Amino acid sequence: MDRIFKVEILAADRDFYQGDCISLVIPTIDGEVGIMAGHQSMIFAVAPGELRYTTPDGVEHRAAASAGLAKVEDNDVEVLIDAVERPEEIDINRARRAADEAREALLQKKSIQEYREAQANLARAINRLRIRKADLR
Repeated sequence: MDRIFKVEILAADRDFYQGDCISLVIPTIDGEVGIMAGHQSMIFAVAPGELRYTTPDGVEHRAAASAGLAKVEDNDVEVLIDAVERPEEIDINRARRAADEAREALLQKKSIQEYREAQANLARAINRLRIRKADLR
């Protein structure tokens, strides 16, 4: 069986990656889902976290992904997410400010919807900081 499969990673504002892969790891609310060629068909929710994919040249690429959906079917994978950033694209100061603002919003008495939005913003900011800091090591 061929060990290569097609991947398309699309964010709301851009095509992030389209091409061949030998492995893909996607964050979900239940942990990570690893995908290789011949994976069974499935659809699942993507959670904010680190998305990793390895191209046929053996290079592993990492990115900060936000929430979305992924579909695996017939050796093709489509990942549709709100936002995705390579580590070098992350502005660490902006991510810190976003985390601070989200923490402050969590402390204020607001509606459940605003509270959940603040939680999601905090999760995204912390994820971006974690991925950027790991890239700086």
